[in-house]
Amino acid sequence: MNPGAAQRILVVGAGATGGYFGGRLAEAGRDVTFLVRARRAEQLRRDGLVIASPHGDLKLTPQLVTGAELDASYDLVLFTVKAYGLDQAIADITPAIGPETMILPMLNGMRHLDMLTARFGEQRVLGGVCLVATALGEDGTIRQLNDLQHITYGDRHQPDSARMHAVDEAVRGAGFPTRLSRDVVGDMWRKWVFLASIGAITCLMRGTIGQVVSAPGGRAFAQGVVAECAAVSAAAGHPLPAAELDRTRSVATDATSPINSSMSRDLGQGYPVEADHIIGDLVDRAHALGVEVPLLELVYTHLAVYQDRLAR
Repeated sequence: MNPGAAQRILVVGAGATGGYFGGRLAEAGRDVTFLVRARRAEQLRRDGLVIASPHGDLKLTPQLVTGAELDASYDLVLFTVKAYGLDQAIADITPAIGPETMILPMLNGMRHLDMLTARFGEQRVLGGVCLVATALGEDGTIRQLNDLQHITYGDRHQPDSARMHAVDEAVRGAGFPTRLSRDVVGDMWRKWVFLASIGAITCLMRGTIGQVVSAPGGRAFAQGVVAECAAVSAAAGHPLPAAELDRTRSVATDATSPINSSMSRDLGQGYPVEADHIIGDLVDRAHALGVEVPLLELVYTHLAVYQDRLAR
């Protein structure tokens, strides 16, 4: 990337996450193009990109491209697809990757880093974390469910690199808070521990955090899940700060909490889930690091049965 120059940004996907942050970037005058499937392209060309948000509603006519039409490189590729669509998305974006292209993924877990670096090289792939609660309606409207909206990003190898500051310049000041991190991999692990804990608890028990914790043995189960997730992160070299661990444990054991994970909601509606990337990969890393995770293994078995039934 050329520091100081306007950046051409490709947002992979215009769903709940990519559509929201890409829409805000476009609203702020950034040069944003969305890579979308044909059906979503037709909807967006007809109705526009529509966001309903407590931070202000938005409707704009987005720049769009489909995989078949993509034939030019971009400075920054913002990766926002679901993990189960990663293989196809990697194939789709290949024509967009030029000599100086940087890839900023906003997926959960860590497996996507391995997949992206295997295809495009270690130095191209940045680290990133996004926090937002949005949903894509049947009419194509992206609805923000609360006022949470934040992106953290960083160079995994050279936090103060010129290219990372160019990415920061391209993304910040676009209507949502951002943070350039010096320890973005640690940030990703902290989010993964929280997300995997809440997901494992609610998916296996098929209830909200409050319902699970209020059930016999529920609190001990929730505490055990958090402890296992945190132990894997620590063994991987990224121990959670005490305050962060206390916060995760507090959220996961709140008997009054209505919180339900998005993975659990998808499970209940018969949709695909990110089981392999959020829970399965954590279990695999635990085994490689010699960490015992019997509760996470049970959760992953449960989700694997669901995925097999869904595939059939």
